[in-house]
Amino acid sequence: MRSRSPSPGAVGQPNQVQEAYSRARKNPFFDGLLRAEDGTPSPPIDLQASLGSRNISRTMSDIGNTHTRNAHDSLTDIGNNPFLQPFERSKIGKTASFAFTDVQSLFSFDPNEPIEANEKPPTVNGLTSPTSAKSFRVNRRKENLSTVSLPQSAASFYNGDSPEFEIVASCPSINKLNSFLKATKDEVNAGVPGRFLHVVMAQDGPDVGSIASTITYAFYLNEARKSDQICTVPVINMKRLDIRSQAELKWLLDSCQIDQSSLIFVDEIDLSYYDLFGSLKVVLLNGNKLPAKQEALKQAVVEIFNCKEGESVYPWVKTITIAEDSSCCTLVAEKFALISPEILAGQGFSRLLLAAILLDSANLCSPQCSLKDKYMATLLIHGSGRFGCNGLYQLLRYKMYDVSDLKVADILRKDFKKWTRVGKPDSAGSRMMASQIGMSSIGVPIAQLLDHEDTSVREIKYFQYMEKIRLLMIVSGYYDSKKNFKREILVSAESVELMKNLLFFFNASASQLPLKAIHQPGLGEEMQAFEIDKVTSRKTIERLLEEFGGTSKG
Repeated sequence: MRSRSPSPGAVGQPNQVQEAYSRARKNPFFDGLLRAEDGTPSPPIDLQASLGSRNISRTMSDIGNTHTRNAHDSLTDIGNNPFLQPFERSKIGKTASFAFTDVQSLFSFDPNEPIEANEKPPTVNGLTSPTSAKSFRVNRRKENLSTVSLPQSAASFYNGDSPEFEIVASCPSINKLNSFLKATKDEVNAGVPGRFLHVVMAQDGPDVGSIASTITYAFYLNEARKSDQICTVPVINMKRLDIRSQAELKWLLDSCQIDQSSLIFVDEIDLSYYDLFGSLKVVLLNGNKLPAKQEALKQAVVEIFNCKEGESVYPWVKTITIAEDSSCCTLVAEKFALISPEILAGQGFSRLLLAAILLDSANLCSPQCSLKDKYMATLLIHGSGRFGCNGLYQLLRYKMYDVSDLKVADILRKDFKKWTRVGKPDSAGSRMMASQIGMSSIGVPIAQLLDHEDTSVREIKYFQYMEKIRLLMIVSGYYDSKKNFKREILVSAESVELMKNLLFFFNASASQLPLKAIHQPGLGEEMQAFEIDKVTSRKTIERLLEEFGGTSKG
């Protein structure tokens, strides 16, 4: 029997036979582990002598993941692998971004050719799990994210952000969505024979929330209300050409692996044809009425989703979903969570919904952000990727203002609106002269826009000609190097006379819009640039354009 000596302060204990305490394990199992292959006992390991004077710094992640290090040995020596060495960095501010690690030398494959790997479904007791298999691809990144001020994260701390490579995993939810989109487009191309065309469309604003809710809610209706008599189709209420100017939207669709060729845009389908034969049914999102150019289809509206209470102007519509101050994609995600929650588990699908919620709620910080928005953002956090919700939001915001890869026409089209200007009667007095006035808002200085391409001035004139507008106002708003907000405008008129009339009007309104001319060579008399001497909102400039000559929105 093993016993320990009584403590010095212990009294009243009977005398016992004392034995030296040994920590050796007597279990035969451990004896086998301590013996060499030839059966002789293994010599003891002198850990102190083997380490010498080296200092080893190990984190908890190193300790918990030592079984994964063998995978790196085939790439490079452990001692030279930057992923396994302690990561040193200087003090980083809250808004500073992490330095990117160059990992190209670690891989022996050609980065121009994607590498594919398959993950087999797990087996339990010899039976294959119903979980679908995943495939992975290593692709070269299309953009450099080193200039994005990303929030701090564990992934950036240990590995950095590689601008060269990214690992893309297949998403079963997106695969199912892409199959639905392709099937519906094939049905539309065939004319939807013998079925009702159930169109889901939002307002004509080309923002991420409208496009994401259009795609996902149409997919939900197809899953929840399967019918052989109805063909549910999402119709993006913008021209396909306009998506080139929405860098954040294009990046999001690519990141979510959505097949953009299967999407249907409003300029690719004649809805009036189906309405003429009575086979059109419209589900309207994010509004209480159709845009003016589609008002003729109002009798086909059968459902309104995400509108404010009491705003419906179509009394015959019985199916109405009230907004409740939440993002439209929050309501869509809630519906999927009730009937098919496994759809939300896919990273690509959850990212599509999460991105819209974050932009609609200003990263969950807007006063209009509801508790349901925050709850759904937490539920969909898998879609945010390695940088979390803050990182995804910063990436989207960066893309919204990044115009480096856009043409001048795409920059002008990004935030563009126009009005009909009703002028004086013609010489015969028989009709009123009508022309178009357009306003484009940009986030870069006028000088940077003009230097964007060698033919920027010509491209601006061509954009004005294609939009059929006599007067184009380009409104610039940006922060200079001293963090001061600057407002500039570039005016392009169809004729010198029209330019003179506009300048005369601006001089009369100098108290509201004080202008200072900016010298830009090569503009000519029909194009001039100005700096506004005081902080002026776009609404003020828009109102002055409406007052110029008596304008009315068309």
